[in-house]
This record gives sequence, structure tokens and C-alpha cells, in this order.
Amino acid sequence: MPSAKVSNLATDVQPRRRRFVITARAAASFDPLGRSVAAARAFVRDTLQGWGFADIVDDAVVLTSELVTNAVVHAGTRAEVLCLRTEDGVRVEVADRYPERELPLGHPGERPYADPDRENGRGLMLCAALATRWGVEYTATHKHVWFRLDLPDRPVGTRSAGPVVPDQLLPLADSRVRVAVLQVDSADAVSAWNEDAEHIFGHPAEKAVGRPLAELAAWPQTPGTGTGIAEALRLSRWEGSYGVRGADGRVIPVYASHLRVRDAHGEPSTVCLLVHDDERALLQSPVRVPTDGGHFAEPRTADPFEVFIGSPAPDDLDGLLQRTVERARDLLDADAAFLLLATDDETELEVRATTGLPSTRQRFARVPVEAGTNRYGSARMPAVHDDLVAVPGAVPLLEATGMRSAVTVPLKVEGRLTGSLGVAAEAAGRYSNEEALHLQFAADRIALAVESARLGELERLRRGSLSFLVEASDLLAGTLDRDQTLALMAQMTVPTLATWCAVYTIADQSSDPYLSYVLHEDEDRIDGLKALLSRVSPPEPVREAGARPWPETALAVGGETVVLPLLARNRVIGMLTLGKPREEHFRQEILELAEDLSRRAALALDNARLYSERTAISRSLQRSLLPPGSPAIPGMEVEVIYRAAGEGNEVGGDFYDVFPIRDGAYGFAIGDVCGTGPEAAAVTGLARHALRLLAREGLGGPAVLERLNAAILDEGARSRFLTLLYGELHPQPDGGALMKVVCAGHPLPLRLRPNGMVDAAADPQPLLGVIEDLDLYEQTLTLDPGDVLLCVTDGVTERREGSRMLGDDGLTEVLTTCTGLTAGAVASRVLRAVERFAAEPASDDMAILAFRVPHPRAGD
Repeated sequence: MPSAKVSNLATDVQPRRRRFVITARAAASFDPLGRSVAAARAFVRDTLQGWGFADIVDDAVVLTSELVTNAVVHAGTRAEVLCLRTEDGVRVEVADRYPERELPLGHPGERPYADPDRENGRGLMLCAALATRWGVEYTATHKHVWFRLDLPDRPVGTRSAGPVVPDQLLPLADSRVRVAVLQVDSADAVSAWNEDAEHIFGHPAEKAVGRPLAELAAWPQTPGTGTGIAEALRLSRWEGSYGVRGADGRVIPVYASHLRVRDAHGEPSTVCLLVHDDERALLQSPVRVPTDGGHFAEPRTADPFEVFIGSPAPDDLDGLLQRTVERARDLLDADAAFLLLATDDETELEVRATTGLPSTRQRFARVPVEAGTNRYGSARMPAVHDDLVAVPGAVPLLEATGMRSAVTVPLKVEGRLTGSLGVAAEAAGRYSNEEALHLQFAADRIALAVESARLGELERLRRGSLSFLVEASDLLAGTLDRDQTLALMAQMTVPTLATWCAVYTIADQSSDPYLSYVLHEDEDRIDGLKALLSRVSPPEPVREAGARPWPETALAVGGETVVLPLLARNRVIGMLTLGKPREEHFRQEILELAEDLSRRAALALDNARLYSERTAISRSLQRSLLPPGSPAIPGMEVEVIYRAAGEGNEVGGDFYDVFPIRDGAYGFAIGDVCGTGPEAAAVTGLARHALRLLAREGLGGPAVLERLNAAILDEGARSRFLTLLYGELHPQPDGGALMKVVCAGHPLPLRLRPNGMVDAAADPQPLLGVIEDLDLYEQTLTLDPGDVLLCVTDGVTERREGSRMLGDDGLTEVLTTCTGLTAGAVASRVLRAVERFAAEPASDDMAILAFRVPHPRAGD
């Protein structure tokens, strides 16, 4: 960690050659480690932001980064950074302990200072380009490189101003404008709460003062935002939106401006000004940039991309990618970062930008995505690598670089892989899933911008052809339906590339090509063209890329005809046939464009095929894990509601079952396997089938669960722990029901009496799949007419909205309102309460099982 000292002394000093008044200073030292560069950048950025020098922060950070890199990376010495605030700017000094290093001056006729393609001296070249003044000074033990940045000239007394606008365009506000003023002490507790705060939020001052602000604030819970409420309160200045929970429990959206201050005793606190979010114009600082004429332009709405990449964003692809890797390295305090872009067919990744890696890692080197040695296996999903030494080749780009841990995330646009962003550290075990979420959030913010810049680069190479290919790619990537993909292929070629088009598909290598789609620019001629092509033998499948003539069809249809193979994943899946009338011919540019289109179309068509096949298989396998149906139990109402989390999942980690054991006895179970998705579903299948088999062998509840526990443990590394409520149900001749239950680590079943009383119907016991020796016991309970037994999984009780959770008490409160309802109505009311508890979709599986003994009907 750097050591830092900050003071605010107004001292008239003479630093070397020029007199200026220093109004504040901040100093820090950094060890000769790769991560020190990121720490130095953060130190300078925070210092200048705290001084209110936002106009020159970016230039200062860039120059500091280069100079500290020279010291700690290239010279291998400790770096000392000193920031001096003056009345009209800032001076930054970077000192290292390598005084004999020479200043790289150019010889006559050569480029001055340094070559931008070489690392040596690049920091001095940047100083010459960006700084108002700069210099290098040597002592017997140190070398000092300093630069000065002056603040831009501003009108005296004016920070920013807007134009005169008509009254009807002014922002709306209440008849009396209220601004809540809060003060938060060093322990993050509210120490002051004004009258307007009482009026806006409903909390009287005596109820608010002393409470942590985190209890009142509904801070955005988006993964990867990087700044939580505690971090925001420690920044010198912060501005943005969040929510505050009012006295009635509602979340009130507010716009806030925070200012960090200290009192006469040096104790820090934060002053917070808050208004209703729709009145943000009262507090919001406009982003204003000078126009060419020197006047200020209207504020521009910031977008998430610029928040991460900085404004203004580089307007060229290489600059954008380099800025991206530098910001990614800063984001996770890494030693290195890298960005790779995918080729058009997504089979390879191309190195486009790195920072902190040896120069031998050349740009444009390619790494396979799916096949071959050293494949980049984590390209399509976020991945955390704890120790690259233990898994050689996991990230080929980092081999022999000294990096031990890494996190990589994909760049995706509309589900299509466009690249990979990664950061790395010299120490093992530096990163966790939380850091992966942070980096993925950043990658999602920049993915579209990076892809747009990449397409802009291709546009300069392919001229007008690229706009067509971009549109084609977007359309094809937007569907996984086979028939729609075939139609898109034809519609994109006619009439842009050809007069007519025919698409042949090949089901497998032993099948003949089949005429799947025909399109002509004259709709009246489509049927006739299809009839003509049906009488002609289909083209021979050829793996050779590129367009080739098809003279047989040309004779039958007339005009020029070419065939392009549809190649996907190293096999021919069809052919794309294009035709023109006799008086026209295909130009070479059109054929090259058609070849590009055929590659994209083939991959989209094969993706649609794979998606259809895997969806069908997945649904078939998942449905096989569901119970065939609940039996009709005499004298009982039974209702089951099941919701699996995740798109496309019909079965997850939660499961249920109700089944006959023998005459007059029924088994029931509701359980929760650790995790969700297919892996958890596999254990649910084992548990459900084992329960039925063991119960029908005549074993009691404890014996059934002990044998199931042994079966789960036998799965070894694939095993997962399981909570389970298992019981036997015996309907009674008098209209009640006798139940024997064992609750192994599962949420306790709740019994609702006709008078509205709710009590737990079992005691908690150890869960399954953890220890071998279980000492389980069976409990007996009786359901009388009108009684309801409710069994749920923890996806119900652990439903969350921010920091609130439904919990056992919330479920009990819902159940008390269900007296007199049928089992189906009880289950439905519980489900509605769970869904309404939070706005976001449920992230966990849910199962609800309700039993009810109905009252006997009159005359029975």
C-alpha cells in the first residue's frame, strides 16, 4: 500500500526555476511492483478530483501513468509522486532512484524525445505533448521528472451557465421546493436531518439521527457498479441517483449531491443534499463543454459506456481498445490486462490491446476458441483462474509472463461473441466471482462500442460492402428459428446481390441436398422457378470455399448461376445458389460479398439447427424428471405449484412428489438440492426415484432418508447436499388424516387451523448429503377437517427485495389470511405473495405443496 501525506499550507516557495504559491500538496510512495502503476493513477485521480481539478484530471493521470511505469517497471525502482496545487493549476513530480538513466534526446534529423512505437522515453514525449511545462532534473540519488498543467480559462465568477429559455421549458418542481439536508458522520450514521427531510421521507429527526444511512438508502444493487454507499460517502464529491425508504416503507427515488467536509477538530463527515429524482435539475451539475466559438454547449446525457471508458472516448479503434484495457486494469487493481477480438466466424480470437504484458505478446496474434492445443476455453463465459501454473494453457496469452491468476469475460453483442476482456495478477488467488461480475459489467458497458468501432475499421477496408454485412449479421444473429433463418438468407440476397436465390440444405453427410427455400425478385415467378429447380439435380456438395458456376441450372433457368457452399463447423450443411438473367453478370465484388454472407448464414443456420436439437433433448430429459402426476387421495385436497429458475428450465434443484405406497397410505416429499439448473436436476431425479422405491419396500421415514443419504454420498464429487421434507399420509375414516414426517434440514411445514392459528408441524433435523451417520426420527401429527398443511422450499422464504426477505414470519403472515380456502387457493395465494414481494424475477427454484382436509358435506 502507498504511504501518503496531505496538507493544505499556503506557502510561497520557489520550486527550482519558477515561483508559484502552493495551496495544497499530496505525496505518496510506490513500490517497484506492476500494480503500483494502477495505485499511482488512482492516487493522482482522487487527489485532483478532491481539489476540484476535474478539467485536467485525465491528462494528469495519463502522464503520471507513463512516468511511474518508467520508474517501477522499466527502471525497477521505488517511485515517489508529489502533487502540488497552485492557484491556477497543478504540478506533479515523479522521482525514482535511477539517476544515471539518460534523457532520450534525438539526434539531428531524428524524431525528438522518443518514438511512439518504443516504450523508452514515451512518457517524456507525452509530457511535451500534453503539459503546459515540463522538465527533468537529476540529483546524486534521484531523477525528478515534473510537469505542470494549467487550468483552462473561465469567465470570472462563473463556473457554468445556461442559456435563457422559455418559461414552459423550465424544469418542473413543487410549489415549495424542498431540499433534504443530511449530515453523515465518520461512522456512516446520520448526525443531522433537516425539516425538509422530515417532510419528504416522513421520518422525524429523532427517529433518523443515529441510524446508519445504509438502513435508509436503497442503493442500486447492480453487480459490478464498483461504488457502494460506503465508498460513495468517502469520496470528496459524489452526485447521482438512489432511493430512500420512507416511513411508510415505500422507496422514494432521489437525486443527491454529496460533499465530504471536516470540522474544526479535523473530524470528517459528508453533507448530503437530496431532492425528488424528477427535480434533479435543482442539484445536477451540467456537463458542459466549450464549443468552437468559446461558448458553452448544452449538457449532454452521460451514457454507461462513457462512465467506464471516460469522456471524450477515443474515436479510433486502437485508442478505444487501449483505453479499455487500462481502465480494466485500474478497475480490479491488476498487473496486466488484455483484450482480444473475435474473427467473423468466432473460431479465433485476435490480440488487439494489452497493458502490463511483455512486448513479445504481439498484436494480431490469434488464439483458437474451440479447437486445437492451448484453446481459449473460457472465451464464451466469465472465468476465474486461481493459479495458471496449476492449469497450463488455460489462458495461452499469459504463458511465460509471470502472471499467476486471471479473470476473463466475453464481449457479446446480441448473444454473439465479439471478443474477450481479461485482467491478470502476479499473485495466485487474487480474484473471485465478485471481481468477475465487476469485469463482466464493464465488458457489457463497452461491448457494443467496441464492436461499433471494429465495424468502423472494417468499413474503411470494405467500403460500402460492410453496411450490408453488418445488417445481415444482426438479422441472422437475432433468430434461432431454422425456417426464419432460411427466409432471411434469401431476402438479404434478393435483390441486393442476385435476381433470384435458392437454398439447399443437407440433413447429414449421407443425405442428398434438399431444396428448402426459393425466392425471386418477381413474386409471380417464384412457383415457376421452384418447379424448374425441382426437375434439376441439386448441386454437388463441395467443401471448397468461394463461388463456382452451376451450368446445369443456367441452361434450365437461363442466365448466370453460381453456387456457394454453406460451411459451418467443418462440414457442408447446404448450398446457396444465386442467379441473374442472361443480360447480366456477377461482378467480382458481388461474389466476394456473397461469400462473406454465406459464411455468416451457414453459421446462423447451423446454430438454429443445434438450438432446436438441444432444446428438444433438454425438454425431453427434463420432463422425464417430473412426477407423472399427483394421485387422487380420498378425503384430501392436494395442490402443487412448481417454478424452475432459469430460461428454458422445466426442472431445477427443487422437487416434489406425491405417490401411493400401499392401500390407504401415500408418500409425499418436497426437497431442495443445492444449486439450480441441469446439475441440480440430475440429483432431483436420483432423490425422487429413490424415495418411491424405498418407500414401497415398506421402510419407515427415517430408514428411507438414511438410505437416500448414502446414495447421495456415493455420488462422490458429483454429490450435492439436499434438504428434504418426507412424510407418509394416512387418510382416516372420520375425515381427518394422520401424517408421519421427517424434516431433514428443510423449511418447516406450517399447519393452519380453521381459527387462523399457524404453527410449525415438525422439528428441524440434519440435512442429507453431508455426513454419513444420521440419527433421524419420525414425528406424527393429525390434520382435522379444515386444517391445511403447507410445505415450501427456500425459494419461497428467501425471496428478496434489496435487503428485505420474506422469511418464515412473512410466510406465516400470508398463511393466516388463507382460512377457509381450498388447497389450490392457498397455494395460489402464497405464490402471488412471493411474486409481488419483489419486482425482479425469482432467481431460485420454488415448490409449493399444500394439503387440506375438507369439512364433510351435509348429509355425508
